Formats: sequence, structure tokens, C-alpha cells
Amino acid sequence: MIQFDRVSKLYPGVPAALSNVSFAIDPGEFVIVTGPSGAGKTTLLQLIYRETVPSSGRVMIDGTDVRSLTWHRVPALRRKIGVVFQDFRLLSKRTVGENVSFVLRALGWPARRRRERTRRVLEWVGLAHRASDWPRTLSGGEIQRVAIARALAGEPRILLADEPTGNLDLDRSLEILSLFREIHSRGTTVLLATHDKALIERASVRVLRLRAGRVERDDGRAA
Repeated sequence: MIQFDRVSKLYPGVPAALSNVSFAIDPGEFVIVTGPSGAGKTTLLQLIYRETVPSSGRVMIDGTDVRSLTWHRVPALRRKIGVVFQDFRLLSKRTVGENVSFVLRALGWPARRRRERTRRVLEWVGLAHRASDWPRTLSGGEIQRVAIARALAGEPRILLADEPTGNLDLDRSLEILSLFREIHSRGTTVLLATHDKALIERASVRVLRLRAGRVERDDGRAA
């Protein structure tokens, strides 16, 4: 489903963000990408949803080279992918429910289907009772859950998450991990970028380790 073939990403005046990176992720896998700050984790995710393109090499999603996509074809790619951004990017002037349904409106879903899907994904993350509340009234863990609900709203085949537990204590982090496990159990391919060692130890999934833009180690699939 996701394949990197000798991918490098260069920016002027700084070391390569990624250098000759190759790996493949099968449909339905759960993979953690880890490494120290600056290792290339965020860049790797950005290449998958075509926030940027590789300087060399190929990023393939379902057999399509994302670099070859014209801009009018990029939305079709992104409809397959849900993204939980590191800064969450909730809309402060919209309620929890509106933050989720906003994505579905952009995808052209009719109003009745939007309402039902919003209710369902908020139930999944345990926040159906907060649908009418404002983001500023939420705890850190609740904000993470809304961001995950929004990423799931469009029924993506791939879920990407960039440091989704970065500001949480261990108990809340494990709750978020449990939620990702549930999402994965529904058949979604999950790619989670984190440097949280405690979370990685408890996840028991394949771990792809980056350092200075290179794959330092691929621990393979979970037993």
C-alpha cells in the first residue's frame, strides 16, 4: 500500500531530511516510525499525503507515484488518508462536532450523512457528549481525540499520526494507543510517528527507526 523506493528529500542549506530511504507497508499494517528530533519522521509523513514531494526516488501509494500526480488529482489521494497533525489544527471558532463535520462538508457528503458520521466517530473516541462544546473547553487528551475523530471522518484507508501523544502523561498516552489499536482492528493501515519510548515498548508492532534522515533499523512485523 505504501512504498518508499530510494527516497531522498533535500532542503537548501541544511542536511538532508531523508536520504535514500526504502521500505514498504502492507495494507492493514500498524507501523510506528521513531527516531530523535530531526530524524525525518514528519517529512516522511508529509511525503505520503503529498504535502511535499521527494527530491529523488519514488513514494508509491496503491501503486501510484505521488510525485506524478497533478494538483487536481491530489485531493483524490488525500481522501484515502486521514492525518492527525502534531499541532492538531482544530478550528477554534467551531464546535467539536463542527470540526469533524467540516471535513465531510469539504468532501461533499450530504448533510444527513455528515451528521450520522460525525456522531459515530465521536462515539468511537468517547466524545459524543462534547459535540456542542468549544475546543477551548477541552483537556489535552480530549483535543487529541477530536483530532483523531476528524482524521477518521472521511473513512480513510490510511491513518497517519504525528506525535499524537506528545503532551500527554503515560496513562493518557496508553488510552490514545488503545484507540489506535481499535482503529487498526477495523482494517485501517496505521502509521504513527513518535519518540515516546514507553509507548513504543507497549505497542508491540513493527517499528521503523530513523536517524539523520536514514533508516537505521526496521524491526519488522509484530509476531
